[in-house]
Amino acid sequence: MSLRHGVLGMLTSGPASGYDLLKRFEQSLANVWSATQSQLYGELAKMADESLVEVAAQGPRGRKEYAITQRGRDELQHWMTEVDPDPPRRSAMLLRVFFLNLIPPDQAVAYLRRQADLAAHQHAELAAIGESLRDESDEETFYGRIALEWGLRASTLVQEWAAWAETQVKNATRADT
Repeated sequence: MSLRHGVLGMLTSGPASGYDLLKRFEQSLANVWSATQSQLYGELAKMADESLVEVAAQGPRGRKEYAITQRGRDELQHWMTEVDPDPPRRSAMLLRVFFLNLIPPDQAVAYLRRQADLAAHQHAELAAIGESLRDESDEETFYGRIALEWGLRASTLVQEWAAWAETQVKNATRADT
């Protein structure tokens, strides 16, 4: 997913300023796709130049509200239905795991335990988000819950895998001694 498509998707709910979009990203999409203020404002400017969005209103201090154009809706539809997602190819965590043999086993075990702890923390954060959305029933929240469930399951997977990997390292260390 690109930031562009996340912004277009957010704007289908109605016009919003860059600040409004940033807050919505932080409250909903940050677990899937994060954005900084400079990235978001830069992308809005590019999208306006390409007629994917337009300035719907201007307020005090240069505040602009952007709205998605038909061209933007067409681009979003094309991306959603005709462009396959890029498969995830990079994982800094797994790259480190590949080289755990370069550090003492107790540090390798500590690294794996830390990954389990981070995944547990992420799971708790996602569960809290899910709980805060419990009474929401709009369409965006419905599909947001489906994406949230992926995060919950993925964090559980990482916790279980890290515990398994820790056991593997401990068993290998015992076998070597």
